[in-house]
Formats: sequence, structure tokens, C-alpha cells
Amino acid sequence: MDTFDAGAGSILRQPKAVWATAGASVVAFMGIGLVDPILPSIAQGLDATAGQVSLLFTSYFLITAFAMLVTGFVSSRIGGRRTLLLGLALVVVFAGLAGTSGSVAELVGFRAGWGLGNALFVSTALAVIVGAAAGGSAAAILLYESALGLGMACGPLLGALLGDASWRYPFFGTAFLMAIGFLCITAFLKEQPKPARKTSLLDPIKALGHGGLASAAASAFFYNYTFFTVLAFTPFVLNMTPYKSGAVFFAWGLLLAVFSVIVAPRLQKRFGSLQVLGGSLVLLAVDVLALGYGDHTTAIVCTILSGAFIGVNNTVYTELALGVSDAPRPVASAGYNFVRWFAAAAAPYFAPKIEEWTDARIPFAVAAVTAVLGAVVVVVRREALTHEAEELQPRHAAEDGVAVFAN
Repeated sequence: MDTFDAGAGSILRQPKAVWATAGASVVAFMGIGLVDPILPSIAQGLDATAGQVSLLFTSYFLITAFAMLVTGFVSSRIGGRRTLLLGLALVVVFAGLAGTSGSVAELVGFRAGWGLGNALFVSTALAVIVGAAAGGSAAAILLYESALGLGMACGPLLGALLGDASWRYPFFGTAFLMAIGFLCITAFLKEQPKPARKTSLLDPIKALGHGGLASAAASAFFYNYTFFTVLAFTPFVLNMTPYKSGAVFFAWGLLLAVFSVIVAPRLQKRFGSLQVLGGSLVLLAVDVLALGYGDHTTAIVCTILSGAFIGVNNTVYTELALGVSDAPRPVASAGYNFVRWFAAAAAPYFAPKIEEWTDARIPFAVAAVTAVLGAVVVVVRREALTHEAEELQPRHAAEDGVAVFAN
């Protein structure tokens, strides 16, 4: 399978519309990890348990999962630019409302609305960047992964800086930044051509009938459970001040960005995508196990180190989702995301529950098992993930530079 080995020059030389979309994407991804360093503060401020506060992730990603069936339907009818603006507007409204919450139930509800807006924006942003970027889809996807990594790194830092004064301020800050993103998209991004065929609500589900795409989605499901156990449950285990927790997850996000954009493509070129993915998942399992069973210092080191494996995995999974099936990229990606985001919703809910039933180490043992299961799917379904993708390379190469609305 081809790997993304675009040069830095082709990534940096982009139109203003691409930079406006990428910049707003950074803020959108910041919203995912924004609450990490302030989870204990939110629990204290709203007199809530760790399990209740973790529902901030569950509601967010549960809505995101179902929204994957809607984003292609919407964008193929109103266009990518309007879909981006609709998503940004919803985030501005619900992030602002989240800061006014008087109970954890209200906050969880507002995060759900935020998740819908973020799904509409993030799912369409990749397609807009691919369609408008110079240098083809390789450079576009690396730019998108750069925005993801930078956002995941800066989100906890912003959460810590603003959350040290009040847990409400990070939500207001996100609303303000997304409003700026709304203005930038309005000013610099022109409407791109709509797809020739409108996407139905069931198209993403039908796309999962393809063996290669279903295998990629199943593996990503197990991986995402591990990923979001680290993201949503670790702050309670570390039990640090917002500043210290923010610094840990900032370092984690930096590794995620570097390994997703720089290291992963080079590893893919040398060893092959599936070998890199399988090895990275196993190493992530070992790291997560050490995180749960080591001392406090070990937990900090392993939390940061997990960003490297997560960065590699994110890049390879994105490539698989966009290239493994014969379905149009928007449809294939929607089906893939529909499956994997359910794990992102499940992990923040089950990890605290498992701790209540057992102890704080067992959630990480479960997360290690799910990472290994993700690797097992890659090994068992290797033929479907390899040969079918190779057959589709000429078709996808011909799509480069075409405006498609992928998720």
C-alpha cells in the first residue's frame, strides 16, 4: 500500500482556504482533549463522580458516531462550505452553553450538542482540505493529521491555563476560538462543487459490507477503546493539578503530532502499513499495561509515550479508511467512523465502572487487551486489507485533486 511521503514544501505551500480550514480544525480537535486536565475540577465544582464526569466524552462521541451517518447526507446537499459553517456555529453555541452549566447533566447534554457540531465540521474538513490542497491527497492528509496532532496537544494546555481560574473558562475560550474559525472560513473558503451523487443515510452502512473496510473499522474499534481509556480515564489516575496534567497531555499531544506526520510515513515506507500498524498496536498495549501497573512516575512517562503509538495508528487507520474499499471516499469514511466512534463513547463510560467493580489497574489491563485485539484483526484480515487496497490505488490516484466530501 502506498504511504504518505509528501515533502514539507508541498504541505506548507497551500491556498488561504486550506489554511483557514486547517486552523479551524486545530481548534476543533482542541475541544476533544480540552477537558482532560480539568476533569477533577469539574467533578469537584459540580459535585459529581468520576463516572459522571467521564460522560462528557461518552455523550460527545456517541452523538459523533451517529452523526457520521448524517454528515455525508448533509454535505452532499448543501455543500462543504455550508456544512463547515453549520458545524462551527453549533460548536460556538454549545461550547458557550457548556460554560454556563449548573449541573453535570446539563454539561453532558451540551457536550452532546457540541459533538454534533464537531462531527459536521471535522468530517467535512478533511474532504475540503483534500479538494483544495496543493500537492494531492498525500499532502492534504498529512496537513490534516498535523492539525489533529496540534489540536490534541494544545487542547489540554488551553484547558489547564484557562481552567486553573475556573473550569468554565475553557468552554468559553473554545467558543471564542471557533467563532474566529467561523469568520476565517466565511472569508477565505469558496464553495466547492457538490458531489455528482447525493449520499443517502444508509450508504455508509452498506459500505461496511466490503471486507477490507469492515476489517479496518473493526480493528479501529478496538484501538479506539484503548485510545480513549488513556485520554478520558488517565487524568483521574494521575490526580494532578490542572497545570501539571495539562503539561503531561501537551507532551503527549506533541508526540502524537510528530509521530503521525513525520515518523509514521517513514515507517510505512520502510516496513509497510500493516506491519507498522500491528507492531504499534502491540507496543501500545505494553505501554498501557505499564501505565496501569507502574508507580506514579511510570504512569506519567507511559501516558506521554502513548502519544507516539497513537500518532502512528491514527495516520495508518486514516489511510486504510480512505483507500481500502471501492466505495466513494466520503461514504467509506463515514461507515468506518460510525463504527470506531462507538468505542470512543464506550471507553470513558466503562473505565470508571470497571474501577468501581475492581481497582484502578484493571481498566488499563482491559485497554491493553483491546489494543491486542486490534492487532489480531490486522493479522487475521491481512489479505483483505492489503490486496483489495492495492487494486484500488489507480482509482484513488485519479481522484487526487478532486473535491470530495470525506469524513
